[in-house]
Amino acid sequence: MRYAFALAKRDMVVRTDGQPFTPDDLEKLKHLADSHLAEKENDFCAIELKPDTQLPPEYGFKTIREAFALLDGEDNYRLARARALLSWHSGHRFCARCGSPLTWAEGVSAKKCEKCDSVLFPRIEPCMIVLVSKGDEILLARHAQRNSDVYSCLAGFIEVGESAEHAVAREIFEETGIHVKNIRYRGSQSWPFPDQLMLAFTAEYESGEIKVQEDEIANAGWFRREDCPATPKPGSIAYKLIHNEI
Repeated sequence: MRYAFALAKRDMVVRTDGQPFTPDDLEKLKHLADSHLAEKENDFCAIELKPDTQLPPEYGFKTIREAFALLDGEDNYRLARARALLSWHSGHRFCARCGSPLTWAEGVSAKKCEKCDSVLFPRIEPCMIVLVSKGDEILLARHAQRNSDVYSCLAGFIEVGESAEHAVAREIFEETGIHVKNIRYRGSQSWPFPDQLMLAFTAEYESGEIKVQEDEIANAGWFRREDCPATPKPGSIAYKLIHNEI
């Protein structure tokens, strides 16, 4: 394998000397791993460590988000896939149909139940994230369930039966009481914490006054881009929306 990742929840292991992390480095840490996997077709191997793992001095942790801001498309894909597959593996060890242990299927990244022949593929949870504009101002919100002062775009899961655009309009109205128009798709990002696919949109204000859904949103308001509060750092599609990069 050409590429290797040692991951611990939202962090990844890097070499403190700045050199690329290689399969040889992975071998040195493999005895610390809770689980591991490899994909020949994508040329990578990966292991899962506990976040409090004591690493040898030549290694340290870096957030996966930081890596997303620096890597190109194919490397981002491999890292996101490794993170998502390791999370999926840890949460899907038994068959949902009969309760028997699952094993890795041959030739594909899936699991198989030897007792009832069920095959389980990794799951993706589609989500929408949207930046709403009103003239020169944008709508940002601070989420109630996060211990952070960061203001970001509105986001939410797409529900059964919905189109992505329907979810955009619904989530904005539910969380802020705002109606929008001119919903436009802007791009997407794998967000493997554990298994989201973020579909990014912009929309324009149509009507309504801000009235937040208190169990979801701590505060929301209209801000000029040059006078925003703390917003997401590079590495997320929210950053790209706010900074007009998509």
